[in-house]
Amino acid sequence: MNETILLVEDDATFSATLARALKRRGYEVFVAATPGAVLECAQAEAPNWIVLDLNLAGASGMALIPPLRKALPECRIVVLTGYASISTAVDAIKLGAVQYLAKPVDVDTLLRAFNHNPGAEPVAADGAPPAVPMSVDRMEWEHIQRVLREHQGNISATARALNMHRRTLQRKLLKRPAKQ
Repeated sequence: MNETILLVEDDATFSATLARALKRRGYEVFVAATPGAVLECAQAEAPNWIVLDLNLAGASGMALIPPLRKALPECRIVVLTGYASISTAVDAIKLGAVQYLAKPVDVDTLLRAFNHNPGAEPVAADGAPPAVPMSVDRMEWEHIQRVLREHQGNISATARALNMHRRTLQRKLLKRPAKQ
């Protein structure tokens, strides 16, 4: 197997565990933890696949997708995040990622994600809606994220659009996203 994977992750424990699991399956794995190291390693090693963490020690992994796609147009990118949302998933796919997965993720799921067709929407095996619908809190969080994205991250404009006090919106944004 000649597949090479660039693992972009700032959590050393998670990175080491995932790299070890991928190496056991015959993949050559390179690891980078900072945006500068990612671009340098990508150009030096020209990996087939990239596993990209959405949050790199405060920096956005999303900002790395365009330069990675430009440098390696044939490379397939899968975005991983501990704080998944529909809005960031849509943004990642629009920028060129082939899949967006929430952590924790097992190696089999990750490897299947690289073969995902980026134009196709993931659906349940039988085509049915998810067994557990989204909670009201989660739907609210998703809606806030969508409106925030529409206003290019402007908190004041988003609060006006949501007819919400700016401080209330800021408190909601500081909370972790609600579980399904």
